[in-house]
Amino acid sequence: MRILLIEDDELLGEGVSTALADAGHVVDWLTDGASGLTALGTEAFELVLLDLGLPRMDGMSMLRKLRAADGDVPVIILTARDTLDDRVAGLDAGADDYLVKPFELDELHARIRAVARRRAGRADTRVVHGNLVLDPVSRQATWQGEPLELRRREYDILEALVENAGRVMSRGKLEQRLYGWRSEVESNAVEVHIHHLRRKLSPEFIRTIRGVGYMVEKS
Repeated sequence: MRILLIEDDELLGEGVSTALADAGHVVDWLTDGASGLTALGTEAFELVLLDLGLPRMDGMSMLRKLRAADGDVPVIILTARDTLDDRVAGLDAGADDYLVKPFELDELHARIRAVARRRAGRADTRVVHGNLVLDPVSRQATWQGEPLELRRREYDILEALVENAGRVMSRGKLEQRLYGWRSEVESNAVEVHIHHLRRKLSPEFIRTIRGVGYMVEKS
């Protein structure tokens, strides 16, 4: 999952970024609300972690502007503001969840997974697509009941394609899912990962839509 973290506390931002990256996410980190809103208008993220006490534009204002512009990316507020009125205001402004600092990283991971499940419209933690089962908690997969050995980015591509089954994903969209701003992207990286996945699954599981991108058929 590609996550945008908007947090001006350097110590917390570094800790959360590292923990999310260790869990397999791609994390881009900004420290002010105005830059966050610009980034959300130009690039694709699957989740925003948003502090409220931000410079240049506070988090609540940024969230309201995002929703007013029909931005539908899920948002989890991370803040020290812990009153009932604060929580109600954040949720009413368009947040999908509200987590009070200090928080445990395990709880943050669980809330991220819960938001992702709601976004995908499923109750089960696992992602099941025919003979393929993905477990976002352990980042493990099985194919036809047997464990499937996947590298980190192979898993990410497979998860992205299955979550968007029936829709074509361009190479650019897949690259955005796999790489953050600080990462260097090799010109044929996606093609190489797709090739390896086809060998591990079956050649026809991932379709190439010539000149457009890749897709997995609906289950």
